[in-house]
Amino acid sequence: MERVLLLGFFSLALLGVFTTSALAQDTSPLLNSSKLEMFVDELLDMPKILGFDSVYGVPRSKSLEIGMYSKTWKFHRDIPPTPVYAFGVSKEAATIPGPTIMALHGIDTNVTWKNYLPPTHILPWDTSITIAEPADKIGIPTVVHLHGGIGEPESDGNPNSWFTAGFKEKGYAWTKQTYSYNNNQQPGNLWVQTQDSTSLAGLAGAYHINHPKLEGPLGLPSGAEFDRTLIVFDRSFRIDGSIYVNSTGDNPSIHPHWRPEYFGDAIIVNGKAWPRIIVRRRMYRFRIINASSARFFRFFFTNGLGFIHVGSDSAYLNEAVTTNGFLLCPSEIADVVVDFSKSKNDSAILANDAPYPYPTGNPVDEANGTIMKFIILSHTENEPGQTPNKLIQYPGPDLSSVTQTRYITMYEYNSATNQPTHLYLNGISFEAPITETPKVGDTEVWYVINLTGDNHPLHIHLALFVALDQTALVNETEFKNCMMKMNDAIKCQISKYAIGKSIEVPAEEKGWKNVFKMRPGFVTKILVKFSYIHSNESYMFDATAKPGYLYHCHILDHEDNEMMRPYKLI
Repeated sequence: MERVLLLGFFSLALLGVFTTSALAQDTSPLLNSSKLEMFVDELLDMPKILGFDSVYGVPRSKSLEIGMYSKTWKFHRDIPPTPVYAFGVSKEAATIPGPTIMALHGIDTNVTWKNYLPPTHILPWDTSITIAEPADKIGIPTVVHLHGGIGEPESDGNPNSWFTAGFKEKGYAWTKQTYSYNNNQQPGNLWVQTQDSTSLAGLAGAYHINHPKLEGPLGLPSGAEFDRTLIVFDRSFRIDGSIYVNSTGDNPSIHPHWRPEYFGDAIIVNGKAWPRIIVRRRMYRFRIINASSARFFRFFFTNGLGFIHVGSDSAYLNEAVTTNGFLLCPSEIADVVVDFSKSKNDSAILANDAPYPYPTGNPVDEANGTIMKFIILSHTENEPGQTPNKLIQYPGPDLSSVTQTRYITMYEYNSATNQPTHLYLNGISFEAPITETPKVGDTEVWYVINLTGDNHPLHIHLALFVALDQTALVNETEFKNCMMKMNDAIKCQISKYAIGKSIEVPAEEKGWKNVFKMRPGFVTKILVKFSYIHSNESYMFDATAKPGYLYHCHILDHEDNEMMRPYKLI
């Protein structure tokens, strides 16, 4: 079965097909990122595109055409131009990351995603794993997913809905050229990504759903200067400027090129490595998107400044939460306010200390432990701003409304050399028949059992959920041995093993989310809602239509190698 890889506003461009050009770049030595000077490039403010028209002051639906282009991009003053894939309304206007689409609650935004990518990929592509592959093996297949969107299945960006340039070839689940985003969900932060390997090559961008009547009274920092989106990811480069991806797999006799995680040694923010920005001594709002393939970030300021959390993923929190640092997994979004008037210094470094792979991998160094620099003006503002304690009030999780309980188990399989070969959810491949068929409007409880050594960001398309608790497994090896044989949590007596220590969900993550970190050796209980959270109305589209939806790990190389499952609403 053909399928593409899933990612947010990213595209197939990141992994690419293993071609002559990819082989050629192997001759260029690896760039030592630690030798690059930091904070030499200004933070970019990505272009904004209105997702609605206004006729005599009345908002109306709008149709957009956004292309995926092959071009070069300057990630750093001292790195040669890098071949990338980029989103934009034209090749000249295309950027890394792509433009931010500014949508309006209740007003349709229709987007025709146009594939202008070249016949072959710029990065390695392992055909030993399940991939989208055109019949004539010409052209780069890609498909776009609106991460966090609550919309029709036909516009969700199913991996099998891929298409090549000019829609010449299409996947078997392809439905239409123009995607319809009705924007009837709660206001918040989403992002666009490609459901495939093109994302490593640069295809990603932000998407905001604004609701002025609800958000205006909150008084949060606003305007282009004080409300900034930060899209953060990691990359490595060769000295010729090309993106470096190790093209030798951990199990080359099984997967010639596939590796379980990609980590770069340079941290990119809005298309620039370790950028700088000059800020005033007042409050700023930052919508931070982790667009990395596998890297977790634990963000903190080196001078002790704190964060005021107002939202998580695509929804506002009910109440503001203050932290000194926070963990953000791949695809996760943190909506925070920072008050620079509190700084005792004239600069602040945003830093990271999360090991990679998370949680037990390598410690960070200066290059991948530094994010960006804020240069703080000395003059104190008369009104630095304020953040309300109460934000937008959504109903909390209601266990009395639960109609179904499910167990979702995460497995990793190793070769004779103890290297990963593939990962499954519930012990079955992506192509296996659908086993989850929730009803529209229902609320379910999922117990997610992580039997691997990694923390996996679980993302559910369409639905929103609340993480309720995280409980460690006892006698994990005994339980895992049973599960590897029977693949049945009830028959393996999960209640006898899920009795270890309980770890409280962080306060800034207790709201409605679409991705959550599944701790290794833990059972995480989530309440999943297949309806809107801001109203009692039914979905304003047919959620039961084909091709359905997905849930998956959001580490790119895991979802590429089977850690993804379809589900179908009924």
